[in-house]
Amino acid sequence: MSQSVNFVWNYCNQTSVEYVNKKDKWLSAFDLFYLTRGCSKDLSLNAQSIQAVAKEYVDKRKQSYKIKLKWRSSKRSLGWIPLNRQSFRVCGDSVLYNKFEFRFWKSRKIEGKIKSGSFNQDAKGNWYINIFCEVEYKQKHKSGGSIGIDMGLKTIATLSNGTTLDRENITTKYASKLAMAQRAGKKKQTRSIHAKIKNVRNDWNHKTTTKLINQFDTIYVGNVSSSKLIKTRMAKSVSDASWADFKSMLAYKAIALGVEYKEVNESYSTVTCSTCFERTGPSGLSALGVREWTCKCGAFHNRDVNAAQNILRFGHESPIKGAACVEMSNLEGGLLTKNI
Repeated sequence: MSQSVNFVWNYCNQTSVEYVNKKDKWLSAFDLFYLTRGCSKDLSLNAQSIQAVAKEYVDKRKQSYKIKLKWRSSKRSLGWIPLNRQSFRVCGDSVLYNKFEFRFWKSRKIEGKIKSGSFNQDAKGNWYINIFCEVEYKQKHKSGGSIGIDMGLKTIATLSNGTTLDRENITTKYASKLAMAQRAGKKKQTRSIHAKIKNVRNDWNHKTTTKLINQFDTIYVGNVSSSKLIKTRMAKSVSDASWADFKSMLAYKAIALGVEYKEVNESYSTVTCSTCFERTGPSGLSALGVREWTCKCGAFHNRDVNAAQNILRFGHESPIKGAACVEMSNLEGGLLTKNI
């Protein structure tokens, strides 16, 4: 089935490229629905899954602004089969799809109204079914607390109240074992180590973000980006820090519990004194090793804690201009349907 999905994707890709070269116009999702209709029986796929693949292709093409997207194949693409809510049915520990019954282990109770789903394969070849549901959420009890978070490398996150959130460098921990497996040509073991690194990192991110969301009502995070730092000698540390995943988890968990979440411009937050607001702190690449400093006003600062306190102050002052700002309002009830 996943090979059939790849076939449909590649057909949409090739057909769209040929059409735009001839007509100078892109095919819409409706056009691809028409061109792919009637092939569900030959491809052993549900017709709605074929339409979902076509729609996903159109959405990805609009986002990428490329004439041709990457081809999908069983060697370089993980398996994926999209499901529509009318195309599958969950019965206990089994799911019925296209006249086939697949048994699965239920990692959590299915709650609410099932909207859609998908079969997905991981790097180790294991298959999972992901089910998207519409559920009622419970409003978080308000305590009035707010916090600023400074993302870093030596310390993953530092809070404005002085708390540090850190873990060991997972990439460095498994580096020697990974190198040995790669040199020996053990592809299966290499994939397992990569999966282990990813799972440990995600586990820490989930536990830490859940704790923050349950503890505070308003969270401000600096808009630090890894796109520039990933090209420097700090690339491995930046990748291991996983800032984007950390902030993404905070954002969607904030929606569920009615917590206000904002990303603010952290420019000059490190060099600005959080007491007198003067830029007297150590700056430049040569001063990266300076972790503590004293301002002219006499205030003694920890570099990361001071930055987190400034981020909290920036968040209270006003929204930023030109930077990525994500604001989650305090919701008063209803259904949680917004996706990140």
